[in-house]
Amino acid sequence: MNKFKILVVAFIATAMVACNDGKPEDKTTEILVMEETGGIVQEVLTQEERDALTPDDVLESFKEGNKRFINNNLTARDHSAQVRKSATGQFPKAVVLSCLDSRVPVEDVFDRGIGDIFVGRVAGNFVNEDLLGSMEFGCKVSGSKLILVLGHEHCGAIIAAVDDVKLGNITAMLTKIRPAVDKVVYEGDRTSKNEEFVAKVCESNVLNTINEIRAKSPILKEMEDNGQIKIVGGVYEMETGIVTFME
Repeated sequence: MNKFKILVVAFIATAMVACNDGKPEDKTTEILVMEETGGIVQEVLTQEERDALTPDDVLESFKEGNKRFINNNLTARDHSAQVRKSATGQFPKAVVLSCLDSRVPVEDVFDRGIGDIFVGRVAGNFVNEDLLGSMEFGCKVSGSKLILVLGHEHCGAIIAAVDDVKLGNITAMLTKIRPAVDKVVYEGDRTSKNEEFVAKVCESNVLNTINEIRAKSPILKEMEDNGQIKIVGGVYEMETGIVTFME
């Protein structure tokens, strides 16, 4: 089991301390201990804990979690206990829109546990009415503080959009990504054989999705303007697991 850092908050209440007169004295002491430990996290995020966070707090926790992921130092969790404790309610702190790709394990990438984040997936991490409604539920109704649009290197949907693939329902799906292709200003080879161009389209698609969220969801746009949430992007590197954030 990998060691990981946790914050142990111990409350010693009604401590019996002998006084000069022989009578006990009530004392309450809060001890904060930061240590390396091999323990297993069983708790899930509570509403009070989530509500106390700011959007910047949540974003920072994602950055720190990604560092643990790439260093193979994920937090050990008792998933069975977390399943039981989250059965009657959830208070996720973020919504992540990811690609369908099986090589991007979202919860692990940010070292999150059960009940920590909402995750929506669609090939090419674009938004439509259903995903926008899901984000509005996650933030406006449930109280999440962050929306992260997560693209990734070597994305098949991006490659297909670049090559303008025509195949069944994939054709209609790719029309959601094609605007990101057209927005890239690039003088070289604009085909999927050019990895540099594909990478630029991936970034363009993340930014285009963020713009679509703001343009098509007045609810989320107002929440962002009021500082209640943050909407950011990121690109996942396949070979390293590093997420480069786009704020």
